[in-house]
Amino acid sequence: MAEAEAAQLKEEGNQHFQRQDYKAATKSYSQALKLTKDKALLATLYRNRAACGLKMENYAQAASDASRAIDINSSDIKALYRRCQALEHLGKLDQAFKDVQRCATLEPQNQNFQETLRRLNTSIQEKLHVQFSTDSRVQTMFEILLDQNSEADKREKAANNLIVLGREEAGAERIFQNNGVALLLQLLDTKRPELVLAAVRTLSGMCSGHQARTTAILHGVRINQICSLMAMENEEMSLAVCSLLQAIIDSLSGEDKREHRGKEEALVLDTKKDLKQITNHLLDMLVSKKVSGQGRDQALNLLNKNVPRKDLAIHDNSRTIYVVDNGLRKILKVVGQVPDLPSCLPLTDNTRMLASILINKLYDDLRCDPEREHFRKICEEYITSKFDPQDMDKNVNAIQTVSGILQGPFDLGNQLLGMKGVMEIYKTTQNEKIKIRTLVGLCKLGSAGGTDYGLRQFAEGSTEKLAKQCRKWLCNATIDTQTRRWAVEGLAYLTLDADVKDDFVQDIPALQAMFELAKTSDKTILYSVATTLVNCTNSYDVKEVIPELVQLARFSKQHVPEEHPKDKKDFVDMRVKRLLKAGVISALACMVKADSAILTDQTKELLARVFLALCDNARDRGTIVAQGGGKALIPLALEGTDVGKVKAAHALAKIAAVSNPDIAFPGERVYEVVRPLVSLLDTQRDGLQNYEALLGLTNLSGRSDKLRQKIFKERALPDIENYMFENHDQLRQAATECMCNMVVNKEIQERFLADGNDRLKLVVLLCGEDDEKVQNAAAGALAMLTAAQKKLCLKMTQVTPQWLEILQRLCLHDQLSVQHRGLVIAYNLLAADAELAKKLVESELLEILTMVAKQEPDEKKAAVVQTARECLIKCMDYGFIKPVS
Repeated sequence: MAEAEAAQLKEEGNQHFQRQDYKAATKSYSQALKLTKDKALLATLYRNRAACGLKMENYAQAASDASRAIDINSSDIKALYRRCQALEHLGKLDQAFKDVQRCATLEPQNQNFQETLRRLNTSIQEKLHVQFSTDSRVQTMFEILLDQNSEADKREKAANNLIVLGREEAGAERIFQNNGVALLLQLLDTKRPELVLAAVRTLSGMCSGHQARTTAILHGVRINQICSLMAMENEEMSLAVCSLLQAIIDSLSGEDKREHRGKEEALVLDTKKDLKQITNHLLDMLVSKKVSGQGRDQALNLLNKNVPRKDLAIHDNSRTIYVVDNGLRKILKVVGQVPDLPSCLPLTDNTRMLASILINKLYDDLRCDPEREHFRKICEEYITSKFDPQDMDKNVNAIQTVSGILQGPFDLGNQLLGMKGVMEIYKTTQNEKIKIRTLVGLCKLGSAGGTDYGLRQFAEGSTEKLAKQCRKWLCNATIDTQTRRWAVEGLAYLTLDADVKDDFVQDIPALQAMFELAKTSDKTILYSVATTLVNCTNSYDVKEVIPELVQLARFSKQHVPEEHPKDKKDFVDMRVKRLLKAGVISALACMVKADSAILTDQTKELLARVFLALCDNARDRGTIVAQGGGKALIPLALEGTDVGKVKAAHALAKIAAVSNPDIAFPGERVYEVVRPLVSLLDTQRDGLQNYEALLGLTNLSGRSDKLRQKIFKERALPDIENYMFENHDQLRQAATECMCNMVVNKEIQERFLADGNDRLKLVVLLCGEDDEKVQNAAAGALAMLTAAQKKLCLKMTQVTPQWLEILQRLCLHDQLSVQHRGLVIAYNLLAADAELAKKLVESELLEILTMVAKQEPDEKKAAVVQTARECLIKCMDYGFIKPVS
């Protein structure tokens, strides 16, 4: 029974194969294989499944199936040829050649076999030629690089070629097979930066996606030598070695597993030992004085990227547990470093922040309360070990460690705030530099509650005293710039408190001292200044308070955030006025011009937030424009974070809506404003952003046809039209007013003339709206369109049966501006075509024109009466009406 079913399944598979349903055929053959023990049938089934594999380009499976058929019958010519085809696709040309050679021996007259034999022979010869050529090139490159007398240009070219070759799989394998690792080690031993960099980058390429080769390279080069290169005081070298280590980690952990056709990787039994060794060396680098600030940053970056789980759904967090047990104290040492102390490790501006991020990631990666409790105990023991009444430096390290943890896992930092000894340190030291650094630590602790008035960390008045001391140091010109910079950092934390920010903006000398510092050559202060200004203007994001949730929280006795009385809008507006008076715009404009490496995307976002807050009151925008604020906003709207660009674009829209563009954005800059404004015409933006962007574009489009063309090229027209459909009256009005200016452009007129769209119909219907402002804008657009294009006059009569009624209502409108535009439309229709004019004269429109024309023209109605009379004169020219005495 089983054999019969197997034979039937084979036939089904053959039918599926004929219908080119190879997946179904494979399934049938596979089911049949499970049911039969007949060798002849087994060989046929494997051979047929191999054919399916070839059709589906599953060459490895096809080769395997063909081999099984050949094992049963070594003279199975079909199976031999199918394995030959599969092996050729897999790049195993020599094995494929042997198979087709056997086929040709069995059937010498078969032209197909003979042709395949010739083709494979040619391919093998070419491959051998390339291999020998590559081997020769590799040897030549190393000879040039290792010869001290070779020319610099040749050496540079050889280094670049070697790097490129190392990034290609075939090239990397040839380098490896030609004793390349030993030769690369010789390059590393030269200590010449350009040669060492070339060797590191070549090794990085060779390690990518090849576990066996990576293991051999790691053991050949040795991890301590790799880490010593990353520890050098050379940013380019540190980055290159960091990339090499990342490639090694990815290959060993299987993160960078690639499919390499024609190559079966050697089996690597266990990589955990090597990965653990790399982790240990990176942790040792954190606390070594021999490691540069750049090297320490790269070590932290590698730990941040590779230790915590990428997905919390993965149960195994053993790497995190290992680092917590063996390296957390080392990370805490980095977090607690104080640059002004002689014992400080080499750091960059980012080192402590990177260490705080790593602590946060490690803490978040823990799975249960016992693990978190263990983490907290290590932190607490470390900080406690630093308290020493006889050694002020150690005490300051303890303060720095707590403040660093606060920048990472906030709840853990809050638990550590209550430790004894934290607050006493500031009072006992006499060293001004240490005192101010300790003060910054205390400022961080004092700001731990954020803007929540109910979560003050210190007693009433303590935060204000800290801020007063910061302002005192800030205004003291005899203190060096570096120290005064820390005073600004302290204020960046403390100004989350509304009392502090209110006092600060009233201290004009302190404000101006901060602005002057921001304008100095030391631009590392920019982030702190920007943060302080964001706090003073309340331009940070505030979560919407839902009353029902507040009541629920109170009922369940949960803490409910409280707003400080001085964070209400009246106080914020007053602070903005004082900042503008103190010259904040010139400081911001100067900050925007800083080098891009210093002015990070995050800083740009903060500056954009401040600008938006300053632009809130329309009466202040003239001051902002006069001090160069309009020009300064443009780069912020074009580069940075997505949030920052939107904030800057919104501020630009506020300025563009009410200012003369020629003054606000002089010269060619005005064209750069268009794109940010168009980006706000998005349904994901809020209604105010949409509205003010439309106002800004309306103002710009009224200036010149070149600007209208720019708006059109930025593809704003569909968005403007969409807002003309809006239910929101103000948005519809703003969009219609913008279109009123845009229709002067000839390309846009062509869009209205084109068949298959309802653009003209929409404008005509908007003329019949009840909203007078919408009517006015739509009538203006229609007046311009009908004046520019006679075809549109005729098209207007076809888009809706209500056109004549709408036109008559416009001509009788109570508002003179709307009435005047209606009469202009009537004149354009009369002038466009005699038949159309006759139709209008036969309607009630003639009576309306006569009534308006008979009015005595006073100053206000002069234009209306004159236009009505011109309409009647046009009718007389056609001979439809005659003058009476």
